[in-house]
Amino acid sequence: MNVIAIDHVNIQIPKSGVDEALEFYSNILGFEAEQADDYKKGVRTIFTFRLGDTAVLHIRPIDEFSPPDKSNYDHFAFIVDIPISEVKSKLSDANISIMREGNPLGATGRAPAVYLQDPFGYIIEIKQKSE
Repeated sequence: MNVIAIDHVNIQIPKSGVDEALEFYSNILGFEAEQADDYKKGVRTIFTFRLGDTAVLHIRPIDEFSPPDKSNYDHFAFIVDIPISEVKSKLSDANISIMREGNPLGATGRAPAVYLQDPFGYIIEIKQKSE
């Protein structure tokens, strides 16, 4: 079996954090929200952010949310099609702190990356596309 891509990532957030998730993932990171209205109407138990043509981030709001910690979670990574300098500029403009920078090895090789934390404690690696 040869996996060609990750289809989706599913994370949990507190039920009170829906608007904060929409602000962060849609308005700051620029991902298109899907099914958020259906979630708010009670039709769905999750809503989604479209990361690209073949990948989504599912958000499951729950009552008993526990933020991730180093014992049960490290991070997830996105590859973007813009230079990391543009990512850093967009994050700076949105007053989002960069936790660290690096040149990590991943599925597509080494490339510059930045790490940030979402409002719920998840660490996100945003990585430039490898040349």
